[in-house]
Amino acid sequence: MEIVILVVVIALVVVLGAGGLVVGSRRRKKQLPSPPPSTPEITKPPAEPHIGDEAATQTEESRRTIEEVELPGATAAPEAPAPETVPEVVIERPEPSAGRLVRLRSRLSRSQNSLGKGLLTLLSRERLDEDTWEEVEDTLITADVGVAPTQELVERLRTRVRVLGTRTPEELRALLREELVALVDPTLDRTLHTDSHEESPGVVLVVGVNGTGKTTTTGKLARVLVADGHSVVLGAADTFRAAAADQLQTWGERVGARTVRGPEGGDPASIAFDAVKEGIAQGADTVLIDTAGRLHTKTGLMDELGKVKRVVEKHGPVDEVLLVLDATTGQNGLVQARVFAEVVDITGIVLTKLDGTAKGGIVVAVQRELGVPVKLIGLGEGADDLAPFEPGAFVDALIGD
Repeated sequence: MEIVILVVVIALVVVLGAGGLVVGSRRRKKQLPSPPPSTPEITKPPAEPHIGDEAATQTEESRRTIEEVELPGATAAPEAPAPETVPEVVIERPEPSAGRLVRLRSRLSRSQNSLGKGLLTLLSRERLDEDTWEEVEDTLITADVGVAPTQELVERLRTRVRVLGTRTPEELRALLREELVALVDPTLDRTLHTDSHEESPGVVLVVGVNGTGKTTTTGKLARVLVADGHSVVLGAADTFRAAAADQLQTWGERVGARTVRGPEGGDPASIAFDAVKEGIAQGADTVLIDTAGRLHTKTGLMDELGKVKRVVEKHGPVDEVLLVLDATTGQNGLVQARVFAEVVDITGIVLTKLDGTAKGGIVVAVQRELGVPVKLIGLGEGADDLAPFEPGAFVDALIGD
């Protein structure tokens, strides 16, 4: 019994001790100071935006569109290159061809006066003996007039001077002018036949050896025709010389003429055929065809020139075949002229670089050699320095004022 009472007492003591610990723990917890309450930060609400103002955002970074957001793994597309600006081609208005030789007379006279003034000086001598007349012949031959025309001119001058008797400077100049104009032959038809036909344009073939200024002459001729009111198509059939087609196209663009061209080294006859075809489609007045320059000693190349002419004639007639000659080549130019005349029917001569030579007599010589007229002469490097040949103005430049 005593043992039971002792166990009960111990149990009560244990229970009361545990309860005291719990109460003490709670009291200690209540005695711990609590932290002071924090004062909340009051922010001012954003102002209402006015009409026309952009609403303010709480972030400094500007808003981006969906296209500007770089997605993971996405690569930015490369920027497209800016398109190249093509310079605008200014269409030029060439000066009229009528009277050009008169306007360019000073260029011709600077290089040709040695012929005219030399003859006037000889004919003004008080006594015209055989030695003087031989000097007259030498002067004419040196100027590339040719032997036969020189002998004819000297004979006429001797007769007329003998009849004239007294010779004033004015009379001698008038006499010499009259005889030189007759030698150049003003009766030859120097008209450029470039007008269109009922169903096809007028066709002009430009032929010659390399280095005579053939392509440049074709471009300048286009300017002459445009200045006179013709619509023109150019055929770049010189496919053997590098950049010849580009050169001709540049000439055409300056006056608004279309250029038909083909690949470098292509068939010249095919390009010439297409050029005339284009001229028909456009209703052009004239088609100018720049043929490949060739050595007159190369038989194969010369035969090909004949082929070009035959192919073009499938569309219609070839109205002009102009042979371009360098006036500075003298007698060698006559050799070229003979060979070309055997292959194609030359209808006219274009003499280039006549302003840079004192051998204006080549006009007479080449006309006598081929029996065809000089129709155009080149008197400089300018775009409008190609002039229709006028015998009177030409002789006036020879003998001066």
